[in-house]
Amino acid sequence: MTMQRLNNLHLLAWVLTLALATLGISGAHAQNYLDLHDFDTPSLASPQYPGILAQGRDGNLYGTAPVGGTYGRGGVFKITPTGTYSVIYNFDGIVGANPYSGLTLGTDGNFYGTTFGGGTGGFGIVFQITPGGVVTVLHNFVLSEGAGSPYAPPIQGTDGNFYGTTTIGTGGSGYGTVYKVTPAGAFTVLYQFDNTHGSTPIAPLIQAKDGNFYGTTRVGGTFGFGTAFKITPAGALTVMYNFDSTHGAEPYSPLVQGSDGNFYGMTRAGGTLNGGGVLFKLTAAKKLTVLHNFDATGGTPDGNRPYAGLIQTSDGGFWGVTSAGGTNAAGILYEFYSNGAYSIWYNFAAATGSLPFATLRQHTNGKLYGEATTGGAAGHGTLFSFQTIFPSFISLQSTSGLVSQPVGILGQGLTGTSSVKFNGTTAVFNVVSDTYISTSVPSGATTGLVKTKGTSGNRTSNQKFLVTPAVLSFKPTSGPVGTQVVITGDSFTGATKVTFGSTQKAIFSVDSYTQITATVPAKAKTGKIQVTTPGGTADSPTAFTVN
Repeated sequence: MTMQRLNNLHLLAWVLTLALATLGISGAHAQNYLDLHDFDTPSLASPQYPGILAQGRDGNLYGTAPVGGTYGRGGVFKITPTGTYSVIYNFDGIVGANPYSGLTLGTDGNFYGTTFGGGTGGFGIVFQITPGGVVTVLHNFVLSEGAGSPYAPPIQGTDGNFYGTTTIGTGGSGYGTVYKVTPAGAFTVLYQFDNTHGSTPIAPLIQAKDGNFYGTTRVGGTFGFGTAFKITPAGALTVMYNFDSTHGAEPYSPLVQGSDGNFYGMTRAGGTLNGGGVLFKLTAAKKLTVLHNFDATGGTPDGNRPYAGLIQTSDGGFWGVTSAGGTNAAGILYEFYSNGAYSIWYNFAAATGSLPFATLRQHTNGKLYGEATTGGAAGHGTLFSFQTIFPSFISLQSTSGLVSQPVGILGQGLTGTSSVKFNGTTAVFNVVSDTYISTSVPSGATTGLVKTKGTSGNRTSNQKFLVTPAVLSFKPTSGPVGTQVVITGDSFTGATKVTFGSTQKAIFSVDSYTQITATVPAKAKTGKIQVTTPGGTADSPTAFTVN
C-alpha cells in the first residue's frame, strides 16, 4: 500500500469521525482502544516515565514497572500482542530497585535497562535481561565515579556500546551525566552536566543519522528551563537549544528524528496557553519552531503536561500522549503531522487507564501500545493497545550499517519468506522464526527501504536502512594539490562530498560502488580522506599527506 493511499485512508477515517461527532455519536475512537492488562499489587504496578516498551524477536512486548512485585521494588514483564501477561523478573534492592526506564532491545536479542536505585552502590544499575528473565548486572552506579540514579534506559549505538544518562553527577548532587558502557561492563562517564549546558537529563538518548547522540535536560541552560543537546560518541557536547518557557519548558520528552531529518519533541510545561507545554520541531541548524501549544485552560478538550516522547508511525505521522487534560482530565492520545495538522484520537478515562506518562510503541502488527500510570480495575495503571488503520510492516533491529554487517528484521508472518531486498538489492537471509529474520547488508546495497516477499504477503520496513560507506585504502598516499587520488572502499554510490583533511570539497567522480577518483583541492590539509554519502560519512584509516 502506498504512502498516499495510507494518508487518504487516514484522512477518510478522520472525516468520518468528525461526521459522527456532528451527529452526536460519541466515542467514535473508543472502539479502537483496548485495555489489555490492569496492573495491580502485589504484582507489578504503576508503569511510569520513561517506561519504554520493547518488541522482542518473539513478537512480544517487554517493559518495566518501578513498584510492586515480590519484593516491592518493581520488575520486568512480558505481554503478548493480545494481552497474555507474565512477570519475568522481580528486583530485590540488592540487584537494583525501581526500574522506571523500560527496555531497549539489543542486537544480541536480549534487553537492556536501568534501575533508579539499589545495586551494590545504592544508586542504580545498568542491566541485561534475557527474554527468559535471566538478569546480568553490567554496571553498579557508585557516587565515587560521579554518576547515578538513571531514569532512562541505555540505547545501543552503532558501535555496539550502550549510551545513557543519569540524573545525578559528581558528589552525589551534580547536574547529571552522559555515560557509555560496553557489553562487557566497562563504564565511562562521557560528560558531566554543569547547569550552564543543562541539568538533570531524564529522557533517553537517540542516535541520529549523523552518528551523534541527541537528548534533553529537564532544567538548566541559559534560562533554567532545560536544553536540547548533541553529544558525540567521544563526549563533545553542544547545546542545540535553550528553552525559554515561551517556546517550552522542562522537556522530559526524548527527541525523535523524523524521516525529514529534523528533530521533534515536547516539553512538559511552558508555551502560550497557561503553561500546558509545547510540541516542537528542531532543525540541525538549531532553529526551534513550536508546532502546537497544549492548552491547560480548564474545560478545553486539549491535553496538557506531556511527559512521554513522540513516535513516528509507519504512515509518517507522529503520535503521542499527554498526562493530563482532555474531556476526562485523564490525558489524551493524539496525532500530528510535520505540516502542523493535529487531531485528538482518544480521551483516557480512569476505568480503563488514565494519566499516561510512557512513550508509545508501534508494534509491527500496526497497532499502538502504551501504558497508563493510574486507573484500570485496581487503580495502578494499565497496558493498552490502540487499533489504527496502518497495515503490518517490518522493523529493522539496526537502521544503519556497513556492507556485510548483520541486521535483524522483526515482524510477523515471516515464515515462508522467499526474498529480502535492501533498496532492491537481494540479501542472503535466514528465517529464524515467524517473527524474526536474520540477514546482512549485501554488497551493492544502497540507502533505502528493506522489503520482504513471502507466502503471507509482502512487507516494507517502517524506515530506511542507511548503508554506511567505508574507505578502505587510497593511492597514492601523498601528493601536491591537483593530484588525482583513487579511493577504494564500499557503498560509494550517490556520494555527495569528498574532503582531504579540511572542509573544502574536492572535485570527484564515482567510478563504481567500490571506487572514487578525487582531485586534491587547493585548501587540502594533511589528514584523513572523508567520503559522505546518503548513508553516512566514512574516514580513511590513515592520513593523506599533502606535499
